[in-house]
Amino acid sequence: MKIASHPSPNFGERRNGATPDTVVLHYTAMTSARAAIDWLCNPESEVSAHYLVTPDGQVVQLVDEAQRAWHAGAGSWGECSDINSCSIGIELANDGFSPFPAAQMDITEELVGAVMERWNIRPARVIGHSDLAPGRKRDPGPRFDWQRLARRGLTVWPQIKGETPLSDAQTEEFLHHAAIFGYAPTAAPDAVLSAFRQRFRPWATGTLGQNDVALIRDLATRFPVDRTALNA
Repeated sequence: MKIASHPSPNFGERRNGATPDTVVLHYTAMTSARAAIDWLCNPESEVSAHYLVTPDGQVVQLVDEAQRAWHAGAGSWGECSDINSCSIGIELANDGFSPFPAAQMDITEELVGAVMERWNIRPARVIGHSDLAPGRKRDPGPRFDWQRLARRGLTVWPQIKGETPLSDAQTEEFLHHAAIFGYAPTAAPDAVLSAFRQRFRPWATGTLGQNDVALIRDLATRFPVDRTALNA
């Protein structure tokens, strides 16, 4: 994999001795990859990422992986509330509405796999910006093919067998398992449902349903975000 270098001045030291244990995927929501690179390398923007992937499959490194890029902002995943210090940020040049081209998806898979291997990152900790900041962020958006990454062992996907009846406490159960999987327990329930569906059920509409509850239960059981949650 060829990686071009375009250093951004927007970075700092990872705090409290943190090392990357999470990969966060974004879309740029800009008119072009060139415009996104210029913005991510502009000191006035105060934003950056470790990598940017263009629609035609080029990878540009903006910040060294050992450094803390400024891509996540406010949010949390599991016990980590300083996502920038514990993650690698990958920006995909995409307007937020268009499909992700095959060349871009192919190289993104290769890049994510390489980052996971270098830092021993578990598939369950490859997430979207919308996962760590539900209600505030939508990227990489409903057009991103998470299931394709899951088939290659680069993230996770839920499994259910048959129908699961709803209980009177369905909302509480959904939020309980959502927190074990990684969503912030302080986030609004509607925001958590929206972020969850955008990634795992982008076709779903309406209020919380039995499949939502069953899917998040499966994710929480098989992929608890923090080791301390294994017996939750």
